[in-house]
Amino acid sequence: MPALLIANPRPYAEAVRHLPPLTGDDAELARRIAAAAPDRDDAAEAELCRRFAPRIRFYGLRHLRNEAAAADLVQDVLLMVLQKLRAREVREPERLASFILGTCRQVVIDGRRGGLRRERLLETFAADLSPLADDGFEALDAGRLRECLQRLPERERAVLVMTFYDERPAEAVGVELGLSAGNVRVIRHRGIERLRGCMQPAEDAS
Repeated sequence: MPALLIANPRPYAEAVRHLPPLTGDDAELARRIAAAAPDRDDAAEAELCRRFAPRIRFYGLRHLRNEAAAADLVQDVLLMVLQKLRAREVREPERLASFILGTCRQVVIDGRRGGLRRERLLETFAADLSPLADDGFEALDAGRLRECLQRLPERERAVLVMTFYDERPAEAVGVELGLSAGNVRVIRHRGIERLRGCMQPAEDAS
């Protein structure tokens, strides 16, 4: 399931589809996940995703007002919560819902703090993204590229700028943004595909 959580923009849907719902309250789910460590209780983890992903997404839409950012929030919070449960670091399982809400708040706050720095980076370097040519963007209109880059979700912009301008590897970008290297690669691929889609009309018109 962790691979699904990393690779899918709406990871919980695929992760829970093939597993039947579980009964029991949230605290029981939390205890099952912790008790299974270092192994995985796939059924309990899938049920946790099934129950909480829609709530996390709603929180993201309300506070971030962006579908892609809300999907990222679902992914990040579920991963963080599952990691905490597996490490037996959730001390009050009966307050699992409150713990997840608090995690949502913290992720959003941290993202806003980091966003100011990333926006400054983007404003400084958006006009100088020539390394993108190595990924199939050669001979593209720089103004159009800058406009399309501005339309990307903030995290995708940050990953692309750090990757192609700063020439940082996925591991270094992950450390900066608080992501795994695998997650950085997924976000980078998604951002490149969005840029291609945005640039396509201009290419066709020419």
